[in-house]
Amino acid sequence: MDLEAARSVVSRFAVRTPLVPAPALGPDVWLKLETDQTTGSFKVRGALAKLASLTPEQRKAGVVAASAGNHGLGVAFAARALGIEARVFVPRDAPLVKVRGMEERGAKVEVTLEAGYDQAEERARTAAANTGEVFISPYDDPWVAAGNGGTLALEVLDQLPEIGSFVFPVGGGGLLAGIAEALRSTGRTADLVGVQSEASPAMTRSLEDGRAHETWDPAATFAEGLEGGVAAASVARARASGVRMALVSEAAIADAMRFAHARLGLRLEGSGAVPIAHQRSHPEASPTVLILTGSNVDDRVWRAVLGGVSDPQALFASPPS
Repeated sequence: MDLEAARSVVSRFAVRTPLVPAPALGPDVWLKLETDQTTGSFKVRGALAKLASLTPEQRKAGVVAASAGNHGLGVAFAARALGIEARVFVPRDAPLVKVRGMEERGAKVEVTLEAGYDQAEERARTAAANTGEVFISPYDDPWVAAGNGGTLALEVLDQLPEIGSFVFPVGGGGLLAGIAEALRSTGRTADLVGVQSEASPAMTRSLEDGRAHETWDPAATFAEGLEGGVAAASVARARASGVRMALVSEAAIADAMRFAHARLGLRLEGSGAVPIAHQRSHPEASPTVLILTGSNVDDRVWRAVLGGVSDPQALFASPPS
């Protein structure tokens, strides 16, 4: 994992996001605002690092990705910045704000008939095998992990050298792997707390069960960016990192989104709100940094949550089993 090479390309095209105090969440709690990132999400970091690593032949072939939204936005942005053709497969209920953002950045978006992320990835991998395009994983790739978690953590360590805990969302585990590598490479220590929705706890269950849950049945969730299974290599990296996993309910995620709006002045998507949901009920060792990974939430969902909706079933049709 080449953190310096990743940081070089990320610093050229992405934003060095602010780290701000959040006294409403505790006396020594800080927020890493990836909501201010150029695509509204940290995922652009990993996409930039990966696409910049491609050979001239691979760039000419183009890239294909699967995404619930933010990874696809990152791939679309990075592809345009580096002059590469990009195609993104998304689940049928991917947030429109993210789909439109991909299209506006020049990516070709293909919407699958299925609701879950895992099915979109299967279709993207099949397409790559058939066309010669390079598949860009959202998490199971050392360059993506170096960009997403590695460059982000290096910024935090510069901004707050005395950090005690990182609290962050976990989907496939790329953010986690990069943070752990940044700590290892700098000789620093901090508690790692990974947070998932109860609706899609693949990493949590994989660590508990001693085997990778490579797929996970889709369920209605405000945190669609964390939905899906995990690769065996991602589980191994998570176990080696010493991360402590935590689960939060959909009601807690909705409450965190409302709290962020009312008390912090932030618009957060569900995936980005899970660290706040955890911190409000289980404060971590200080100084604590909550990584708020994204702000890309559909207006319909945002209005419903601010209006008091706490059950995603009220918004999303139940996906097929």
